[in-house]
Amino acid sequence: MNPDASFDAWARNYDAALAQGLALSGEGKEFFARGRMLWLQRRLRELGLRPRRALDFGCGVGTSTPLLLSIDGVEAATGVDVSAGSIEAARSRRHNPTGAIRYGTVREVLPDGGYDLAFCNGVFHHIAPGERKGAVQYVWGALRPGGIFALCENNPWNPGTRLVMSRIPFDKDAVMLRAGETRSLLRTAGFEPLHTDFLFFFPRALAALRLLEPALRRVPLGAQYMCLARKPVP
Repeated sequence: MNPDASFDAWARNYDAALAQGLALSGEGKEFFARGRMLWLQRRLRELGLRPRRALDFGCGVGTSTPLLLSIDGVEAATGVDVSAGSIEAARSRRHNPTGAIRYGTVREVLPDGGYDLAFCNGVFHHIAPGERKGAVQYVWGALRPGGIFALCENNPWNPGTRLVMSRIPFDKDAVMLRAGETRSLLRTAGFEPLHTDFLFFFPRALAALRLLEPALRRVPLGAQYMCLARKPVP
């Protein structure tokens, strides 16, 4: 896995840099973080799954990790990242009153094959294409047989997404993945793709149309997509 910890430099200013780009959508990072988690919950309920242990792979400063505890059944969540500075920032947020959340670098948190759910958002476009397989293998090793991997990425077919990313300093050198590339990456590692859903079609100015988004989930024009895959049971 890529040991590059270049995000250390952004750990303190990550939120401000992200907000600089997201301002075009009229929403903040919390809106998108909650939206991804609500969709994931919907899919897990359809599958009849109640994961107990959850992994936030590439957790950054810890925006999504606490939200994993809102998933039905989740009792503990672990956030991991290559960036020690980001992990330090996540730990400093003090949003862990019950002790159900822990953070660590990928060197500190070794895959133990015991997680029921792995979540990842906006990480793989920062990983060099030749090193992405190693990142997926980390998640594979962390999940138990039958475990679910929810991989969210920015959609390169959405011009609004490209515009937003062009305004975020740490995204300017990103190499985006098409949904088909992400599915192939998962299959190559041994995962069984279950669903690919496109999310976030309308900005805040068109919020009245957001009720249509579930019906549009197969239209490859949403700002992001979520690939849901399962680690097969031998």
